[in-house]
Amino acid sequence: MAELEQSKRLKKDLSLFDVIVISLGPMVSVFFLLPGLAAAQTGPSIVLAFALAGLLMLPAMWSKAELATAMPRAGGTYYFLDRSLGPMVGTVGGLGTWLVLILKSAFALIGMGAYLTLVLDLPIKPVAIGLTVAFALLNLVGAKESSGVQRYLVLLVVSVLTVILVQGLVAVIGGGGEAAAGAFSPFMTEGAEGLVATMGLVVVSYVGLTKVASLSEEVEDPDRNIPLGMFLALLIATAVYVIGVAIMVIVVEPAVLYRSLTPVADLGARLFGWLPRSVVLGLVLIPALAAFASAGNAGILSASRYPLAMARDRLLPTRFAHVGRSRTPRLGILATAALMILVIWQLDVVSVAKLASAFQLMVFGLINLAVIVMRESRIESYDPGFRSPLYPWIQIVGMLAPFFLIAEMGLLPLAFTTLLVGVCLAWYFWYARDRVTREGAVFHWFERLGERRFDGLDTELRGIMKEKGLRAEDPFDEVVARALVIDRPGRVTYEDVVTDASERLAADLPVTAEHLKAGFLHGARTGATPVAHGAALPHMRLSEAEAPHVVIVRSKSGLTVEVGDDFSHAPHDEPVHAVFFLVSPDDNPGQHLRILAQVAGRVDDDDFMPAWMACEGEQELKEVLLRDERYLSLRLVPEARSGELIGRSLRDVSMPDGCLVALVRRGRESIVPRGRTMLQAGDRLTIIGEPAGIQELSDRYVGS
Repeated sequence: MAELEQSKRLKKDLSLFDVIVISLGPMVSVFFLLPGLAAAQTGPSIVLAFALAGLLMLPAMWSKAELATAMPRAGGTYYFLDRSLGPMVGTVGGLGTWLVLILKSAFALIGMGAYLTLVLDLPIKPVAIGLTVAFALLNLVGAKESSGVQRYLVLLVVSVLTVILVQGLVAVIGGGGEAAAGAFSPFMTEGAEGLVATMGLVVVSYVGLTKVASLSEEVEDPDRNIPLGMFLALLIATAVYVIGVAIMVIVVEPAVLYRSLTPVADLGARLFGWLPRSVVLGLVLIPALAAFASAGNAGILSASRYPLAMARDRLLPTRFAHVGRSRTPRLGILATAALMILVIWQLDVVSVAKLASAFQLMVFGLINLAVIVMRESRIESYDPGFRSPLYPWIQIVGMLAPFFLIAEMGLLPLAFTTLLVGVCLAWYFWYARDRVTREGAVFHWFERLGERRFDGLDTELRGIMKEKGLRAEDPFDEVVARALVIDRPGRVTYEDVVTDASERLAADLPVTAEHLKAGFLHGARTGATPVAHGAALPHMRLSEAEAPHVVIVRSKSGLTVEVGDDFSHAPHDEPVHAVFFLVSPDDNPGQHLRILAQVAGRVDDDDFMPAWMACEGEQELKEVLLRDERYLSLRLVPEARSGELIGRSLRDVSMPDGCLVALVRRGRESIVPRGRTMLQAGDRLTIIGEPAGIQELSDRYVGS
């Protein structure tokens, strides 16, 4: 199974809160700059434009969350598009999104100048360049340190914005409904076309929502934290925009709002007129500067992962794939910062950032297409922890709506998007095409229609499954604890082992031993049986099976497994001492592959084979496979703490929630535990369960 070497992996130390703040920071920052410019295009209906734009983010959010939990890899959009639609589209998505993030991050740092000029006479561009250098240095230290700063910045911004919005609601409610109603008439000053075009513009406010997908490789428990964090960030940002912009429309005069580059400052001046001007400026400036700093920092943090991911795949020079001492993509961070400095110094970033939103809309459409391709390719190792609801209709809407918005935004954004796509394609054909041999999942879809497929993707996804590990609902420990064990001290052939294991499994399954034997031997002949590090993992799925079953075989003298295809048998060079037969229900391929990946991951450990060969008896062989934090081997000794269990039935033994006795070893006999099973001195219990419960039992019966 293809997986990243440990030295090339990024640290998994971003929590749910980190996901929220990384997503939320860039979104709330735009609130300090964009509402006035956007309101000038559509009038009071800007409130509806923000609400609809937030709603239109749902397809992209759900699709990115699904892809990120299936393929938690640095590079986010690039990686998803490359593995689904192929390296050509991946190059367009990766380079294009990297450049867009650079432009928008530079835009955010220059945005700080608009607020700083309220109190200081400073040169805007040199200040922005200095901030770029500072945040680049921070990101070189590590994602956790960078996101730690992000936490404080976003908390500050949200806290102060909450104060401003609460004061605004009090002022609006206290002013009566007539003034509020008058502020929203006429509602759409530029008609429906103006509203739609403004929606395309303000979508840029929500783009930060999906930035965290590029950091999915560094997120703890991505199956839960990525979709939940993105949803909570979208909910908070939408509330801030809709409520905040509505208050602006009511409180700030149109002539002022529509020309303002500092709309929050204008709002604060009217809401807090009873405070000294210096206090009001501080109240507005502090969150504004924090918000723009948050956006610039998150931009470097996420953008720098795109060169890393593309270099891993040889679409960029391999130097970008190097991870520094702090386990951060050093060259990607430096290149991102250098391009940001160039953009700040040379370009009109405000206008370019607006154009960049059109390209981002196109990428959103491709992300929704990627989910459809991955699902319809029916690759069994595509195993997302979160599945987008309303499939495929939400994805179809998510593909069509962005292109409609781009068309309504005018000719210039469309031309900019086309030019950027052309530049990315030129790089692919000039540099990358001859360096890559893989294709995307789209060829698995074509394979169903009679075309070719790329098996390397399935191998890569299986490697990702190994890195991700089991899910909470996977019964791995219970399956191993109840597994049948065959220990062969003398010489034996692989076919003999298959015959023995098939007979044992047939006793528990409604299929014949001959059927099982034929399936296992066929898997070896066709290369479907993984063989590595002295272990073989023959496996199959059966519609007749109701639960996973495992047979564990140890051959002390070693045996030979012939692997290859039906036309060319090739003996594996290394003697095989461990064989794990797995049979699972046919309707749960994801769980089957996760259990297989868990065994493969344990076999890969350097300490596995020495411990395996040193085991004495069935129970120790099982315990070598079990995860240390999820099992406890407890021998009942009269003079020890465990002695209090002697003479009691299992039903009378108090167990923490989620823990159970999976096996009782009594001398040479293995007893399947039942409630009436009486425990005796010398019994050895294998207890499995949640880590907290196992620790509690260890403290109760083992600790001194």
